Amino acid sequence: YVCSTWGNNHFKTFDGDVYEFPGTCEYNFVSDCREAYKEFSVHIQRALNSNGHPEIQYILMKIKDIMVYLKPNLVVVDGRIVKTPYYSSGVLIESGEIYTKIYAKLGMVLMWNQQDALMVELDNKFNNHTCGLCGDYNGIPIYNEFINGDASYNSITYGNLQKISNPKAKCEDPDETKALPSCNEHRDECQRLLTSPALADCRLRLNLEMYIQACMQDKCACNGKEDSFCLCSTISEYSRQCSHAGGRPGEWRTQNFC
Repeated sequence: YVCSTWGNNHFKTFDGDVYEFPGTCEYNFVSDCREAYKEFSVHIQRALNSNGHPEIQYILMKIKDIMVYLKPNLVVVDGRIVKTPYYSSGVLIESGEIYTKIYAKLGMVLMWNQQDALMVELDNKFNNHTCGLCGDYNGIPIYNEFINGDASYNSITYGNLQKISNPKAKCEDPDETKALPSCNEHRDECQRLLTSPALADCRLRLNLEMYIQACMQDKCACNGKEDSFCLCSTISEYSRQCSHAGGRPGEWRTQNFC
């Protein structure tokens, strides 16, 4: 099972909820939240890059007793810059031109494109034991993330709850009262892009509707600018998730598109 974040602040929890959260503080992306010994934690921090697009600035991971800090083209383990591939006590770190991948023997794989998109796959022994932006991994959408007892949270309230307290950090919490626009005028275009022949193998493997919704939000956020980030990040994620589910996405990028 996979939790991911990509593009314009989209998140997909282990239980399949998709939501947007535009926070720029450091957040708990996913951690082992059992009371006693916690096997791992993954924190992320986003910021807007020079084009005004949200990118992951760094990822801070603790795997058992190892601290790993990732930035684009940089891997630091326990305070030392290391060359990849790097292997130590059950943790393998590989870094290529695009992806940094971490395999941990305790049952986790992390994959980051060194820009906007991060995916974490966890062994099902962590069912019901995680917390953070990825949710509790109990197999039930909405419950415990957006509905907790009698309280219901919107996605921004939920995201703000995952902030790592750091007295030195200067970052504003996103406004909880702002609702997302409906963006319905972009539905047809998004549906056309995501059902292109190159992606035909993906349709039965994934929930197409949630990617259409994410694409619609992307188009709204870009206000009609023909910007490849707006169009491509959600299609890239759909294609990655499709491969992950055993599908074979074709070559959907062309010279004039993405």
